[in-house]
Amino acid sequence: MKNPSWINCESRQRALEHVAHHTVDVVVVGGGITGAGVALDAVSRGLSVALIESHDFGAGTSGYSSKLIHGGLRYLARMDFPVAWESAMERRWLMSNIAPHLVRPLGFVIPDARSAPAWEGAAAALGVVIYDVLRRLSGLGSKTLPRPQLLSNQAVTALAPALDVTALRRGYLYWDGQAVDDARLVLGVVRTAARHGAHVLRDVKASSLTATTVEAVDTRTGARVAIQARAVVNATGVWAGDFEPQLSVTPSRGTHLVVRAERMGNPHAAHTVGVPGHFGRYVFVLPQPCGLVYIGLTDEADHTADGHRPQVPEHDVDFLLDVVNATLTVPLTGEDVVGSFAGLRPLVEAAHGDGPDGTADISRRHLIRDVPGAPITVVGGKMTTYRRMAQDAVDAVVARLGIEASCRTKTLPLVGAASATVLGTIDAPARLVAKYGTEAAAVQALQLQDPLLAEPLFDGTEITGAELLFAVQAEGAASVADLLERRTRLAFVPADAALARGRAEQILAMAESFSSREQTSARNEAGE
Repeated sequence: MKNPSWINCESRQRALEHVAHHTVDVVVVGGGITGAGVALDAVSRGLSVALIESHDFGAGTSGYSSKLIHGGLRYLARMDFPVAWESAMERRWLMSNIAPHLVRPLGFVIPDARSAPAWEGAAAALGVVIYDVLRRLSGLGSKTLPRPQLLSNQAVTALAPALDVTALRRGYLYWDGQAVDDARLVLGVVRTAARHGAHVLRDVKASSLTATTVEAVDTRTGARVAIQARAVVNATGVWAGDFEPQLSVTPSRGTHLVVRAERMGNPHAAHTVGVPGHFGRYVFVLPQPCGLVYIGLTDEADHTADGHRPQVPEHDVDFLLDVVNATLTVPLTGEDVVGSFAGLRPLVEAAHGDGPDGTADISRRHLIRDVPGAPITVVGGKMTTYRRMAQDAVDAVVARLGIEASCRTKTLPLVGAASATVLGTIDAPARLVAKYGTEAAAVQALQLQDPLLAEPLFDGTEITGAELLFAVQAEGAASVADLLERRTRLAFVPADAALARGRAEQILAMAESFSSREQTSARNEAGE
C-alpha cells in the first residue's frame, strides 16, 4: 500500500471519484498555505475534507514569499502589537512542533549607519530588545532563536561581508525564522492533510461557490466537477473577491531579486536596509541554502497582475538596487541580478484605502467573513500566521455545523518533521535532511532505481533526479514547470532552469513509465 501522505495522479483520481459520490463536511477552495492549513485543521478535528486547487499547490502567492517565518519586528515599528504577538506565537509553534525540519534560525544584521540620525540606531536597538522579549514570552527558547547582540564592525564584516562597514557605527544582530522553502511548507501541510484523510485535488478550478456546493472544472480533462458539502471555505487569496463581491482585497506585489551568494561575499546572516523616508520599512538581503541571495521586497498595490505569474517591472528592480546599494562596498548592477520573482499578497483593504506608503501600511491581520447562506471566507494575514488563520476559519465551520471539535494543529507535526536529535540520525546527506526531514532516506534510496536518478541535474547543482522522481510520486508534481518552479526552485534563475529542463523531462517520463508498470502489475495481481 502506498504511503497515505503521498499525493500524485493516482490519489487525485481516487479523490475525484470520492467527491463525485459523497458529500463531505467541508470543501476548501484554494491550495496555497491558507487553504492547505484549513484542510489540515479541519481533517485533524475529524471532519471529512476536500481541498481543491486550480493549478499546482503553492503556485500563487504562497510559493513566492520572502520565505521568512518571522515574529513581526516591522509590526512593532508600526505599533501593531496584536499582529506582532500573534506572529511570535505562530513562529513558536512552527519552529518547535509543526515544522522544525523546514524552519531554521536566521541571523539578521541591522546596520547602524553613521549618516543616519543617532535616534534611529537607538530605536532599532530598543525594537530588537522588545522583539526578544516577545520571543521569550512566546515560549521559544534561546537554543532555537539566540538572544540579540551588539556587533562591532569586525563582527558585521564576518556575518555580512558585502556591507560597507566604514560607513557604520556598529550593528545589531537579532534572530528570526526562515523557511527552507515556502513551497515545501505548503506541500508539507497539504500532504499532512492527505495523511489524515483529506481528499486532495489539484488542477480543479472552481467556477462558483455557495454555502454548500462548489461547481468546478477538471482542467486536465474539461470535465465538470460538482462537490456537495456541509460547509464551503473560500481560501483563494488574491482571488477571494471573485467569490465574495462584498470583500475588498488589495493585491500587493512583493518583488525579489536573485543574485549569486558569492557576489555578496557568501554572507552568514541576512541584513536589513531601511527605506529612506519610510521609518519601519525595510529591504531584506536574505541568504539561501542553495547558494543564492534574495533581495526584497517591494510592497506596491497591483490590481492587474496575474496572480500566478506577476511580472517584475523595471522600476521594482531599480528601487531594490538603489536601496540596497546604499549599504554595499561594491554596488550591485543589473548584470548581477540572475533572476527575479514576485508574488501578490492578499491584503484586506483598510476602510480608508491605501495609505501614504502604498500597501505597506495596510494591516496584515486576517479576516474571517462568516455570513449565513454564503461560503466562509478567510483572507489576509501572512505565511507565518497561516495556522491561526486556519484555526479561526475552522472554528467558524464547526460553529456553523453545530458540533464541538477542538483545534489540534499547534502540536501536530507535518510530514517529515522530527526533533534535531532524530534528524541527526537520518542516513542521508544533510542537504536532503534539511529539505525532506525524516523522508530524506527514502529520497536517497530512489537513486538505486536507475543511474540517472543518482546524478545531479547539471554541473553546478546538487539536486539529483531522485528528488524529481519523489516530487512526482509523492508531492503531486505533474509537469516540468512543477519540478523546476516549485519542487526545486531552479526557475528562480532562468539559466539554471534551462540547464535542468532536459533532465527534468527525462525524469518525468521515467516516473510515468514506473506508474504505468505498477498499475499493470496491480491489475494482474487482481486477476483482471
